[in-house]
Amino acid sequence: MNRLIRVALDVPVPRLFDYRCDDVAAVIGARVLVPFGRQRLIGLIVAQPETSDVPENKLRHTLSVLDREALLQQADLKLLEFASDYYVHPLGAVVMATLPAALRRISIRSKSPGAWTLTEEGKALREDALPPRARAQRRLLGLLREQAVLPHTAITAAGTATGQALKVFIAEGWVTATEAPPGEVPVAPPPGIAPQLTPDQASAVEAITAALGRYQSLLLLGITGSGKTEVYLHAMAIALSRGHQVLLLVPEIALTPQLESLVIARFPEVMVSTLHSGLADGERAERWQAARSGQARIVLGTRLSVFTPLPDLGLIIVDEEHDSSFKQGEGFRYSARDLAVVRASQANVPIVLGSATPALETYRNALDGRYQLLPLKNRIQAALPAIHCVDLRQQKAEDGLSPTLIGAIRERIARHEQSMVFINRRGYAPVLICGSCGWMSDCERCSAKLVLHLRDRRLRCHHCGHDSAVPTACPDCGDADLAPVGQGTQRVEEALIRHFPQARILRIDRDTTRPKDAWPAMRERIRERDVDILVGTQILAKGHDFPHLNLVGVVNADSMLYSNDFRASERLYALLTQVAGRAGRGNLPGMVLVQTQFPDHPLYAALRDQDFDAFARSQLTERQQAGFPPYVHQALLRAEARDLKTALGFLEQAARSAEGLNSGVAVFDPVPANMMRRAGRERAQLLVQTPSRGALRSFLNAWRPLLAEGESTPARWSLDVDPLDF
Repeated sequence: MNRLIRVALDVPVPRLFDYRCDDVAAVIGARVLVPFGRQRLIGLIVAQPETSDVPENKLRHTLSVLDREALLQQADLKLLEFASDYYVHPLGAVVMATLPAALRRISIRSKSPGAWTLTEEGKALREDALPPRARAQRRLLGLLREQAVLPHTAITAAGTATGQALKVFIAEGWVTATEAPPGEVPVAPPPGIAPQLTPDQASAVEAITAALGRYQSLLLLGITGSGKTEVYLHAMAIALSRGHQVLLLVPEIALTPQLESLVIARFPEVMVSTLHSGLADGERAERWQAARSGQARIVLGTRLSVFTPLPDLGLIIVDEEHDSSFKQGEGFRYSARDLAVVRASQANVPIVLGSATPALETYRNALDGRYQLLPLKNRIQAALPAIHCVDLRQQKAEDGLSPTLIGAIRERIARHEQSMVFINRRGYAPVLICGSCGWMSDCERCSAKLVLHLRDRRLRCHHCGHDSAVPTACPDCGDADLAPVGQGTQRVEEALIRHFPQARILRIDRDTTRPKDAWPAMRERIRERDVDILVGTQILAKGHDFPHLNLVGVVNADSMLYSNDFRASERLYALLTQVAGRAGRGNLPGMVLVQTQFPDHPLYAALRDQDFDAFARSQLTERQQAGFPPYVHQALLRAEARDLKTALGFLEQAARSAEGLNSGVAVFDPVPANMMRRAGRERAQLLVQTPSRGALRSFLNAWRPLLAEGESTPARWSLDVDPLDF
């Protein structure tokens, strides 16, 4: 009698597929190769049913079983099933999206060496013979001497720098490939030297430690510079000493190298797997496997890492938990922060959510007692920076720089201190305009402007990627008088060069950090005080510690106040707090100058007082009165098509189908999206909301089949549960 398996496949239909499988070694959680129509697809076994609804004569045979053991355990599948149900996304697409790309392909690259061992030349190598700054080579040599046979996964999990060091060792003949030793769960050694904790930090670590072995959500609310990272490291040390694995989530790749180096320095004997989208497919798969096997005891990664299988998970930490980067914006639109809380609950382990400006949803949970609040109210050996508003009604800003800001920068240069000018827009200027007829550099494919990148003489769309040359004359009237309007990082950099020709100025944005290893080299220049003035975007705002940076100037902060998004004030307060937190982290006091047309705005008043609690409570009161999250729960049905009429027509049909569900969920009228056209397609949306999260889930699970069964339409659609952007 043929056995049955139920397989999750990466196809856009909310169902699983049954197959016959003669291989007795097939287990739940293993990958299989199966026929699907005329294709061959890799899927994952999620069940082994006794019977199938598919007629026996139509059941197809599995082509091969690709794994001799389960890649995902029942706990992993339970989290994926919850995510599929909550975010109303096909389980097969969810399961396969969380596997490393190398494991989703039929053709897998050749296997890496199992392990490495020192040759005779390597054993004779003296540490002082290595270059003084070759820290990764020294670390690799130490690992190879401590473990006669070092697994390859230990090297790839240790980071890119260690992988580069291995290439040097291979070229010099210091190592040779060998068989990997049998897998063992490593015992965490004592941590590296750690600084003494403040009373607030010690109290936070004690609370986290007390929660080990049970579920508890803890909000670590620490002002910038208060030592949240040190709390993480101490709590991790205790969790590791008790035999647990630790999952540490960060919002962006730019933050991982700095945090990775801190973690490795503190736990030099512990395997750390760093997971993010910047890794090569094979390297990511090896690090994922090291975590799954239990060899990697610490996983440091971006949002997709929340699904990494960890057999000994004991502690989850989400750094900068308020950051919108934790929400996936396309396809499977999940929130890694929210799923991390669910995973902690399912695994019965504590989770620490850290931020200086937590999301209002998180803060409300702390105020209501659902999360334990752990405050860090003081900076470590430094005072909070003084925040001042520069009234642009009283003084004119030239190329975005006020006389007050220019004077403050000049003072810092004279004192050999560093300054930062923050503007959250890259490029030279947001738009190019004709002074004669009013033509503007619109993107033909988006409801957005083409941004002028003057040095490259290009106009670029930051939404769809469209790129074109700067016209020599106005396309409409032929006038050659085309002028840039507004400021971007390039224009501010140019203005600073004019004002401070002798200063060493470094621009840091997506354009300058795109080359590989560019950002680490820039960070090194900043630390070595080889830079006087930084000009940058959000890349500079989060998590970086530059001890010689004592002045921060904010350009064009008011632009976010004009947004019609109800979260605009929350986001602006968080962003400005993060930016301000870069100033004065060393021995000298810091100053922050925010240039604004509205110095008396309540948001800027709260920022000057640096009182997050007062700001958050006032925002929560407004949200409750207006009926906005977190007091209601929302989902957004998005549709896009070649023309707006088609997209709106699909949404109107969707609204009619919702009328018969009698769910108590409010269904609003379809409207064009804020950015109506993107990449040549017209976009519209329909909002549904209710005070009850359970009612929303029931409604969406009943509504989605009606959307899929409706009349055929050229519109593409998707559901976004708990949307952050409208």
